[in-house]
Amino acid sequence: MDSLLPIDLATLIQDVGYLGIFLIVFADSGVLLGLVLPGDSLLFTAGLLASQGHLNLWLLMLVAALDAILGDSAGYAFGKRMGPKLFVREDSWFFTKRHLDRARHFYVRHGGKTIFLARFLHFVRTLAPMIAGAADMHYGTFLFYNIFGGLFWAISVSALGYWLGNTIPDIDHYKQLPQSTRRNALPVKLI
Repeated sequence: MDSLLPIDLATLIQDVGYLGIFLIVFADSGVLLGLVLPGDSLLFTAGLLASQGHLNLWLLMLVAALDAILGDSAGYAFGKRMGPKLFVREDSWFFTKRHLDRARHFYVRHGGKTIFLARFLHFVRTLAPMIAGAADMHYGTFLFYNIFGGLFWAISVSALGYWLGNTIPDIDHYKQLPQSTRRNALPVKLI
């Protein structure tokens, strides 16, 4: 499940263009709205549309990488700002000082890998930069992996959609079968 919102991404992308892509990927990367926004599928679909001439692939990758990097930086700044306030709070069912301290130690050891790999995990992509800021991860290290991960994610997901759009002729004409039809579409006999 990439999104909790029932959205026709191709129509959305054509309606909102690069600015809409920028805002959605920014929110997906760095604002808690990213928990319900379709960042990966949006970029993949935008890559498909670029293969059909609706978007420029290079501009798409540039916009997506820039806003992914800016979104994660905003998430880091939010976590950095809120992190010290969490240390003075009483423990609750959701938050304990011990968990934040463990997050600090984790980000010291694995922060770079976490920021890079989080790009490819939907919910983690939104939360990892905030936790990195709250856990006081060194900003230079964060920024390096943020830039590297943002570029790799935006380019690879967009390019994969573009490649698929160029590889499968008339891919936009394929429709998803209804759930009941998919179950019975191809009877498989196991030997």
